[in-house]
Amino acid sequence: MRHLLTAVRRPLLRHRAILQRANFKPQKTQPPPSPPSPPKPPKKPVAFSLHGESWDDEYNWMSQLNDRVAMRHMDVYMEQEEKYTEAVMSDTERLQSKLQSEIASRLAADLSTPPVRWGPWLYYRRVEEGKQYPVLCRRLASLNEEFISNKSPSAGFDFTSGRKIEQKLLDYNQEAERFGGYAYEELSEVSPDHRYLAYTMYDKDNDYFKLSVRDLNFGSLCNKPQADRVSNIAWAKDGQALLYVVTNDKKRPFRLYCSMLGSNDEDVLLLEEPQENVHVNVRHTKDFCFLTVNVFSTQSSKVFLINAADPLAGMTLVWECEANAHCIIEHHQGYLYLFTDAALLDQPVDHHYLLRCPVASACSPRNWENIFINDHELIIEDIDFCNSHLLLTVREESKYGLYSVSLPLNIDKAGANLKEFNPQKLPLPDHVSQILPGPNYDFYSSTMRFTIISPVMPDAVVDYDLLNGKWTIVQQQNLLYERTRVLYGTTSSVSSSQKSVSKNFSDNNAGDDSTWNDLSEYYACEEYDVPSYDGVLVPLTVLYSRHRKKIGENPGLLHGHGAYGEILDKRWRNELKSLLDRGWIIAYADVRGGGGRGKKWHHDGRRTKKLNSVKDYISCAKFLIEREVVQESKLAGWGYSAGGLLVASAINFCPDLFRAAILKVPFLDPTNTLLLPVLPLTPDDYEEFGYPGDIEDFRAIRECSPYDNIQKDALYPAILVTSSFSTRFGVWEAAKWVARVREYSMYDPSRPVLLNLTTDIVEENRYLQSKEAALETAFLIKNIDF
Repeated sequence: MRHLLTAVRRPLLRHRAILQRANFKPQKTQPPPSPPSPPKPPKKPVAFSLHGESWDDEYNWMSQLNDRVAMRHMDVYMEQEEKYTEAVMSDTERLQSKLQSEIASRLAADLSTPPVRWGPWLYYRRVEEGKQYPVLCRRLASLNEEFISNKSPSAGFDFTSGRKIEQKLLDYNQEAERFGGYAYEELSEVSPDHRYLAYTMYDKDNDYFKLSVRDLNFGSLCNKPQADRVSNIAWAKDGQALLYVVTNDKKRPFRLYCSMLGSNDEDVLLLEEPQENVHVNVRHTKDFCFLTVNVFSTQSSKVFLINAADPLAGMTLVWECEANAHCIIEHHQGYLYLFTDAALLDQPVDHHYLLRCPVASACSPRNWENIFINDHELIIEDIDFCNSHLLLTVREESKYGLYSVSLPLNIDKAGANLKEFNPQKLPLPDHVSQILPGPNYDFYSSTMRFTIISPVMPDAVVDYDLLNGKWTIVQQQNLLYERTRVLYGTTSSVSSSQKSVSKNFSDNNAGDDSTWNDLSEYYACEEYDVPSYDGVLVPLTVLYSRHRKKIGENPGLLHGHGAYGEILDKRWRNELKSLLDRGWIIAYADVRGGGGRGKKWHHDGRRTKKLNSVKDYISCAKFLIEREVVQESKLAGWGYSAGGLLVASAINFCPDLFRAAILKVPFLDPTNTLLLPVLPLTPDDYEEFGYPGDIEDFRAIRECSPYDNIQKDALYPAILVTSSFSTRFGVWEAAKWVARVREYSMYDPSRPVLLNLTTDIVEENRYLQSKEAALETAFLIKNIDF
């Protein structure tokens, strides 16, 4: 009966539809809503002059933190910017939601960090369900051989023996209650006797790090030492003494104290440097036999040695060289090893080298001998020590390598080629962009941990056993399974996507893609040498999906940094997978001013030569378009912090070269920041960008300043500037630059200039990570991939 009624109803429905169409009157087409208008902050010009040059800053009021009226105006303006960004991006809400789901699903679970073995203990951090911050824990390695998951046994309880085998050392959720709901730790050091934990937590109300020491046997805080403004800590006297450095009101580390735990005596002041250009740093050697005190200024770099067994017996000067030299000292069986890039035989060098000297005769720089002869084809980038081996991170042209050399070194071979020490080459995957040493606290362990970074592979945490020749991937995300591989013990009962990989150094398939969870089957990585304006070749790395590459049709995103001698971060980033899978090209320009190419590469992109960085970046952008790697009208720039200055300056020079850009917590107003700093700056900042008091530096600062060189009546690309109230480059820099770009440039609603602000620390919150990444990705797609 139901089918009969349905059959009868259908003709009636069709007849009704015909009548409706006959009476239908077409509605007038509604005009699209007008685009929202960008905010216009008030102008209050302030005049400046230096070295015969004068300029006005109409938005200087934004940086007047002590002016209550100005700050009220700033609050109103920030609210207007927030509403404007929401209005402009409102048509991407569904896209943002989809992207956030994609990105969040790829974020590593991070339920626990790989345990670090030190003596009888395994130390690790894990996140408890429903908690925002992790818990620092440890367990005896002898009770942990079968433990392979942070979920079973739950909370470290062994159901077989009925014993609780985990000890909670520090709950950062409780620390957040101590510090106003926010927990950020900068330093954390367990004493060599495993009795105490010294750590510093950020006090956001006072804007400094506070030192605390916890007794791990009882779980209680010690009465002393407790100090504010602490920048460095180091244990001495087998955990009975703690040395720490404090900063002044301008955040300059200038005092070194020694505190005896369990004593009622006041902490002893070991060193004080009253001069404003002198900074102090302290660290212990890996065997805890000595402490080194680095005192560096704009005139010199000095290293003092303290006997860790008697830290109050004074300090001895063991090394002195020119300013801005990197100096790290280690100790092994009566010898001091110095890793430095200071001038060698009064001649400047372009790379680091390793010196050695007996402890007894280390009071003169002349007593240090060079271990390896200079080899320009094999550059030593970093070193690490254990009792049995010396580990060397090296660079052969653009490729990285990892070598181990047995200790002690043969004295007769000092000054020999590295190959004469019979180095053991450790296995690495292809396309390695950086090698980072792990904690490696246990000096007497033959197992050394490193993190291997690649553009086409999630970061791999690898343990190399230097005695038996075994290597094991202890943690790496496997994107093919959307899981994370973690090893917590010597046995494994987890799924194949999480099993550890253990092989010998001599295995022929050490670089096999499947072994390393390499994604080269799906994403290609290509490297180019791009000639800059002066003929210097700039390394350019290009990443793309093998299935979506089309000559001259793909949109592209060009990353750059080029400052402080830092290596450009080219690690695989899960949020970029959403762009790669949509056909985007991801490129990285290793411009001058950055690291990984020697000291000269850094120096050729700083201070008066800072413009080289910008021109290198522009050359790489033009290369991508001219070689049809990226479509001409679909190139975007990306820069973080000092990289924001790089990209913004490139846009000022060639606004028509880019269709969009993302600037994250950028440094945009170097003239005013360096001349009249609102927040304390470090010597590195002035050494990088220049001293305004020096006329040549000042001219270079003005020439590269994004805020001072915005082209008038030019069509600028769509730009998203993200900043935070916690950034060391004040949020006013981003606000001033955005306001002036809108004022000077040609207005085009299809090319919005947006300011996105957050009061939260995004890095500490997985939800905010995925949300911000989704906003940035949607902004790029909206403005380029249309």
